[in-house]
Amino acid sequence: MSLMKSDIPSRNVLKRMKPYSPGKPIWEVQRELGLDRVVKLASNENPLGPSPKAVEAIRELLSAIHRYPDAQAVDLRATIAARYELVSEQIIVTNGGDELITLVSEAFIEAGDEIIVPGPSFSEYEFGGQLMGAVIRTVSLTEDFQYHVPAILEAVSERTKLLYLCSPNNPTGTILPKSALTELLNSLPPNVLVIFDSAYSHFVTEDDYSDGIEFVKAGYPVIVLQTFSKVYGLAGIRVGFGVASPSIIRAILQVKEPFNVNALAQAAAAAAIADEDHVRKTSLLVKEERLRLYQGFEELGLSYTSSMSNFILVELYENAEQHYVELMREGVIVRYGAAWGQPNHIRISIGTPEENDILLQALRMILK
Repeated sequence: MSLMKSDIPSRNVLKRMKPYSPGKPIWEVQRELGLDRVVKLASNENPLGPSPKAVEAIRELLSAIHRYPDAQAVDLRATIAARYELVSEQIIVTNGGDELITLVSEAFIEAGDEIIVPGPSFSEYEFGGQLMGAVIRTVSLTEDFQYHVPAILEAVSERTKLLYLCSPNNPTGTILPKSALTELLNSLPPNVLVIFDSAYSHFVTEDDYSDGIEFVKAGYPVIVLQTFSKVYGLAGIRVGFGVASPSIIRAILQVKEPFNVNALAQAAAAAAIADEDHVRKTSLLVKEERLRLYQGFEELGLSYTSSMSNFILVELYENAEQHYVELMREGVIVRYGAAWGQPNHIRISIGTPEENDILLQALRMILK
């Protein structure tokens, strides 16, 4: 049967948008390259796996999946509220952090509004703005990938509606210190909504840091983005949440689909957020292995950016793409930095000690 050619035009904005390109899954690399063993260090996933309490919660609910999920995620919102000393009206639960980014644009952006985005950073910030016809103003990080508050403030205009801040920043692992965040928030016009993405906050060891929630409590126009995909290990079931004032949350709820987060994800997230043992073990592993990878990179003569997250940005200069491909042939999946405008870098997620040993051994062989 032949398919008829469609003459239905898509929106013009789609010509300027680039779909998100995720890291390759393990099975795909195994099939393409004929490998039995593949280590994935590309997507900043939890090296210890999911929270055991979350897995048990899913098991207990399996027989009830013929029922629709709670459209308001009442129990999960109450659990999150109790964890952070908030009220449920300050919380929205979403299908991962990505959905929250899109919903914020749908709720607040008119065509021609401006969004300020740091660069390099998570590409979905631009995607959400472009979808709604916003003008994207990129403010480059410094040469050592630090935020520069004066440059951000200089980019603000009367058309600025949203400002994205990712701390720890993906893909650099650098943070916006609490002192600098305070200065920035106190200097911004009150009509600029700040989206503070602190998805990787559990891995930060610096003292001068905030996950942003204290600024929501203090009344600033901030929405904090958090996810269950990282420290809680629930990337495969897609659940995240936002924290903001009730008025901001109400506006976002107007554009949210009713059953956006499935029942298993809600139950798992509610259990995972109380799994302090899993969070502690994960954070400790990342901290220890982060330091060990630094040592390994230094022994190999590789430059890297000190990270406060569960990944490290490594500089391989003009050989970055070649080494990225060679690592994959050796069964190690990492992320090539061209997607962030960093063609001389790769981003490496921190894995288990065994996975990190395999990575370092592969790098030693390739760099010879």
